[in-house]
Amino acid sequence: MTGTEASARTIRTAVVGFGLSGSVFHAPLIAADPRYTLSMIATSNAGREAAAAAQYQDVKTVPDGQAVLEHANDVDLVVLGTPPATHYPLAKAALEAGLDVVVDKPFAVTSGQGQELVTLARQLGRVLTVFQNRRWDGDFLTLRKLLAADALGKVTRFESRFERWSPAIAKAWKARATAADGGGTLFDLGSHLIDQALQLFGPAAVVHAELKVRRSDERADDDVFLVLRHESGVISHLTMNMLCAQQAPRFRVLGSVGGFTKNGVDPQEPYIAAGGSPLDAEYGQEAPEWAGLLGRDGHLDALPTERGAYPEFYRLLADKILDGGTASDLPLPVDPTDAVESLKIIEQARELAASVR
Repeated sequence: MTGTEASARTIRTAVVGFGLSGSVFHAPLIAADPRYTLSMIATSNAGREAAAAAQYQDVKTVPDGQAVLEHANDVDLVVLGTPPATHYPLAKAALEAGLDVVVDKPFAVTSGQGQELVTLARQLGRVLTVFQNRRWDGDFLTLRKLLAADALGKVTRFESRFERWSPAIAKAWKARATAADGGGTLFDLGSHLIDQALQLFGPAAVVHAELKVRRSDERADDDVFLVLRHESGVISHLTMNMLCAQQAPRFRVLGSVGGFTKNGVDPQEPYIAAGGSPLDAEYGQEAPEWAGLLGRDGHLDALPTERGAYPEFYRLLADKILDGGTASDLPLPVDPTDAVESLKIIEQARELAASVR
């Protein structure tokens, strides 16, 4: 494909699922990038269908992923923002229909399923990636910059948390889902925390795991603590809790010459949920009072947070697809084999936690 042809083409995209994932993350990011055409939204919920039709008036709405595949000739890319248990069968069917695929996290409910999808995409020459959007959280980008500058020296301990106060389970599928269905906070929030830890400090093994159920209607887990030992020598403490009335720092990182502490949660999701656009000048900007603290030489300095950049995922994906897809040397926004490694960590954690009960 010539540069002119690539610039003239848009990636016709179908978003399957219009809950939080589809409505707040995927559809707004796709609609904001001129190299994509948001062609189709699939949802079986009448209220969500009405909301999708009102917000994206030129987009075709269909009831489910199967209906999207029936129109496979009209789309190039399928984005799966559906419950985890559906990821493997829908992604497999979309790849076999000749489509490129984005799968929301968790990639699948087993590492075996994830690896099978990676192998199938490679065999079929299709682009497959996983929406690990929190690689583009502003606080994570700030930490990556600190580590790249060796500002903390040799890191020894990494503490990372997602803690929320959610005494009731808001989504019906989450209330029904067991761990075998991809339910629970280890699959949900843990997919982000594990991915970030592996990205920062490399391969790891689980050396301690606590998986608890605190809410009466939870069928999997909602209070999880993992300790990972990385081959690099770093120890990661990962905490995810859905019944936490007082949150600890989002990050605390300790190194041989300094430390970094960061409170608060990246503002991109609530900004879009409140009606903002990724194209707004203030998108991704965190309020100055949420700046992290860099501790070195006996004093603390406020460190402004880098601008969050979820649109970068779809920018990199468009580069890849329009440059020739799997034939291109350009990187994927997220290598799906990374998501398989995260699933292996989840499996290790469940096995270890079960063995010490």
